[in-house]
Amino acid sequence: MHKHKSNNNLGSKLDAVSMSIKQSIKNMDSYTHVRGESLYVDDVNVRQGTFHAVVFDSSKAHGKIKSIDYSEAQALEGVERIFTYKDIPGENEIGGIIKDEPLFAEREVHFWGMPIALIVAESEFIARKARGLVKIDIEELPIITTAKQAKENDSLITKPRSFSLGDAEKAFADCDYVFEGETFSNGQEHLYIEAQGAYAEPLENGNIKITSSTQGPTAVQKTVAQVLGIAMHKIEVDVTRLGGGFGGKEDQATPWAVMAALAAYHLNQSVKLILNRHDDLRMTGKRHPYESSYKIGLSKDLKILAYEAEFLQNAGAAADLSPAVAERTLFHATNSYYIPNVEVAVASCKTNLPPNTAFRGFGGPQGMFVIEAAIAKAAHEIGIPTRRIQEANLLDDNDVFSYGQIATKVEAKNTWKSATATFNIAALEKEVEDFNASNSAFKKGLALMPICFGISFTNTPMNHARALVHIYLDGSIGISTAAVEMGQGVNTKMMQIAADVFSIPIEKIKIETTNTTRVANTSPSAASSTADLNGKATLKACKVLLKRLKTVAATYLKVTAEQITLKDEFVYIEDKKSKFEWTQLISMAMLERVALTENAHYATPEIHFDKTKEKGHPFAYHVYGTAIITATVDCMRGTYEFDSVKIVHDYGKSMSEGIDLGQVEGALAQGIGWMTMEEIAYNDEGRLLSNALSTYKIPDIFSVPKEVEVIPVETQGHELAILKSKAVGEPPLMYGIGAYFAIQNAIKAFNSNYDLKFHAPMTPEKVLMGLYENPNTSQH
Repeated sequence: MHKHKSNNNLGSKLDAVSMSIKQSIKNMDSYTHVRGESLYVDDVNVRQGTFHAVVFDSSKAHGKIKSIDYSEAQALEGVERIFTYKDIPGENEIGGIIKDEPLFAEREVHFWGMPIALIVAESEFIARKARGLVKIDIEELPIITTAKQAKENDSLITKPRSFSLGDAEKAFADCDYVFEGETFSNGQEHLYIEAQGAYAEPLENGNIKITSSTQGPTAVQKTVAQVLGIAMHKIEVDVTRLGGGFGGKEDQATPWAVMAALAAYHLNQSVKLILNRHDDLRMTGKRHPYESSYKIGLSKDLKILAYEAEFLQNAGAAADLSPAVAERTLFHATNSYYIPNVEVAVASCKTNLPPNTAFRGFGGPQGMFVIEAAIAKAAHEIGIPTRRIQEANLLDDNDVFSYGQIATKVEAKNTWKSATATFNIAALEKEVEDFNASNSAFKKGLALMPICFGISFTNTPMNHARALVHIYLDGSIGISTAAVEMGQGVNTKMMQIAADVFSIPIEKIKIETTNTTRVANTSPSAASSTADLNGKATLKACKVLLKRLKTVAATYLKVTAEQITLKDEFVYIEDKKSKFEWTQLISMAMLERVALTENAHYATPEIHFDKTKEKGHPFAYHVYGTAIITATVDCMRGTYEFDSVKIVHDYGKSMSEGIDLGQVEGALAQGIGWMTMEEIAYNDEGRLLSNALSTYKIPDIFSVPKEVEVIPVETQGHELAILKSKAVGEPPLMYGIGAYFAIQNAIKAFNSNYDLKFHAPMTPEKVLMGLYENPNTSQH
């Protein structure tokens, strides 16, 4: 693994990234991406006569539908038909975990943007024009927009859940320090480059093929069949790739595919539905906002003896994936720390906002922010650096998590010590101290952020995958898995596995589209588990094929199969190269009628969780790391920039260094954005105010850290990770939480009377108010 350093300069960034790819394997999609040749849903060659659809949605957050008049819209030339709940032959229901979400509103609307009808026309322009002609009368009902309001009104999605360890209530009595507080973390817009969309094409015999921008092809297939009232085998879902997902297409890609399929089913013609950006922003859910409270107790030697937290999750108007997201918040409520007495609870609160959904980290970041806030509060009140409490409580092997799993192969202290030693934390702190002593208009702040993130779907039955591998007559290979490529490089990793097993060039391998007819009954590409699950299945299939091929070669060469190896497209006998080539071997296997296709299934071993006891071993392994973040605040304007982020990350034994580095950098930027600038705003009527890129700020090249340095921790990896290469999609996002505290520490350096608040994101407006709050502000 490498050490990587990048500066906030576009040219040098690109050079550094290209230099960083030490291994020959790079992201195989890069070539078509930069040439603009990669195919997405909107690039599908549509059939002649294809219709285009636009969703008519609610302009009120909560109310009873008194009347709707479609007559003028229906009469518009070019409008083919308008579909409502009355046209659904099966169930008007798309809820996955809980059956509480209609495809189309019937008598009530529950959020601003809730789909009511689908307008199908000869062109999207006509359909949009028709949408403006629909007349609707809604009798407004009371609106709930915050989790606290929902809790007060007993408006919950499910019963609250809690994890406990030891006896927190009793332990607080033995603490030398006890502190309490509240936190808020806002939502976050996925803002994938490719908006939601699907293309449905009727085939013969009542079959329908759907090209969907989804992370969960099986979920789309199952829900379409349910809504249409037909069997799943009638529905084929195909995904080439996504133009980004980040969790926003795990569950929320489903309704658009169902709507397109419903129209195709009735019209017996292809239907295309692609949301524009404003429709996408308005109609889809985000990362869950959380309103939380905490109580933390410490001993004189800074050991955290007790910790309590209550998380109020703003689920939106329907369950979506909220119960599962809430569960993972509990799993990560204590982050990288061992706390012997824990009591944490979460409630999924039902509000009149679009149903919130999966987002990179899946509830983990919301839980981690609260424990980090509690530690920061304790350190501030005691009058010590936050890192002293963090370091004193890091996990060790054989520590117990609040959910019962025993920590093994723990890298928390290893990454912490590596980061503080390699990057010389004392020198960094001295640099900040000296700068602040000699500057009054600018102040620096530094924060450390350790992470511990569990890898597996917390719903144990979802942890399985399949792979279908074909070796063709000419020796080329086709691989089908349930993995959906969405920029994370999973296609490349699957190809790399096959190339390594068969020792052939990666150019001889093709990854097929993700298709429900080739690989059925699959889990979504999510939970950072995609490469592990699908990679293990691919490896299993390739090894079975390799064994068959070795038997063929051994028979032909009159040796034992154990003496045979494949290397660089040749057969070797006990490390001696023969004249028997790869293509000859395949031809011989065909002559011997040996199967050159294998369908393998992999299910993660060891994991289990009993929800009746809230105890078990839900994760295959954990990913660890430590980041050191330095920020500079302009104390006149409240603006800030990040000088550097220095990370020691637990990659395991990375199989694709360039891809994994890109995931760390991308996740870091997304985490910093969530904590500092991305502010979702709804008004009291439940209307989205941050409904455009002019009103919703995301990190750009000018707002990412000036310098990012990432080095690997020395580790043996984990056998349950694919080729011991640990998952990398979600864990690095949590490094961004440190950005909040780095800024806060800079504010404290300017204003000694600043009252710590934990209300994310830390926007420049909040920074400015913090810098000058309290009349006795002390400036240095």
